[in-house]
Amino acid sequence: MSATQAEGTIRNVAGKAEEAVGGMMGDTATQMRGKARQVAGQAQDAYGEAVETVRHAATDQPLIALGLAAGLGFVLGMLMARR
Repeated sequence: MSATQAEGTIRNVAGKAEEAVGGMMGDTATQMRGKARQVAGQAQDAYGEAVETVRHAATDQPLIALGLAAGLGFVLGMLMARR
């Protein structure tokens, strides 16, 4: 588990706690902040997992990693060209 994944997991757990406290107190704003923190934590965890997967692919199979990087660059280029 990378540091990014660990931070994401911590953020997710903190969000769950914040949502629970908001629910017990009847504070909708706190519940929503907790939900938002959970989503951010899940996204950060997924990002960390993707980075680890790419890192392992780059060391184990460099040609596949190069192809993935080229494909990602192409997609990002297409998205930026639409602006």
